[in-house]
Amino acid sequence: MLLLAVLPWWLGLPLLLALAAALLAEVSWLADHAVLLRRGLRWGLPGWLARVLLSLGGDARAWVLTLLAGLAGFSLLMLLEGWLGRDRARPSLPSSTAEWPDLAMAPIGPPAMIIELEPPSWQDPRTGVPDPRGGSLQYSGHALTLADGTRMDGVEPRCSFSVDGRWLAVSLPNEQGVAMQDRQRRRWHRLRGWQLSGWHDGQPWLVRDESSTPRPLPYVLGQDDA
Repeated sequence: MLLLAVLPWWLGLPLLLALAAALLAEVSWLADHAVLLRRGLRWGLPGWLARVLLSLGGDARAWVLTLLAGLAGFSLLMLLEGWLGRDRARPSLPSSTAEWPDLAMAPIGPPAMIIELEPPSWQDPRTGVPDPRGGSLQYSGHALTLADGTRMDGVEPRCSFSVDGRWLAVSLPNEQGVAMQDRQRRRWHRLRGWQLSGWHDGQPWLVRDESSTPRPLPYVLGQDDA
């Protein structure tokens, strides 16, 4: 600081620029002196500004020019500090003791699960289909009536129960889709454009056509998260 305050400003400025260039160059033999170079910049800049102020006469105009030079100088100094400290700000990745072949062969994501669907067993309720939960189904006038009195209108005489009897599938007219009843919640779902593909764990899986992939009922209803 004292040296740059005594030297003429046109000699002090190249010294400051030389310190900044030495830091940016990242020369190996200067790496051990990086801390000293940074301190030289931090303390040398105020000394050079004092020399500029005295060289300009110390009047109001000199103060304005010196303050502007100081603002620019300290802004550049902060940018230089940020650039030099970029490696320290970058978070370090956790190290692993595993060799790369082990990492390459490690499984990614959850394990795969093979789902085997049990084909639906379709029955004609006009001949009297027994209800797994007691009684029998009755069909008349495009309406299906369950043993508990529940009635479903506008369906075909073609139905299928899940193994535990919780779900009942009934075909809609003209192969428009399928109606599913959750008998535990007493709720009907008319699924137009879907057909029952099979059962898995007592749950219905449906398909658009023979070439598409079967989907579980929550997917069809848009309730994947639930």
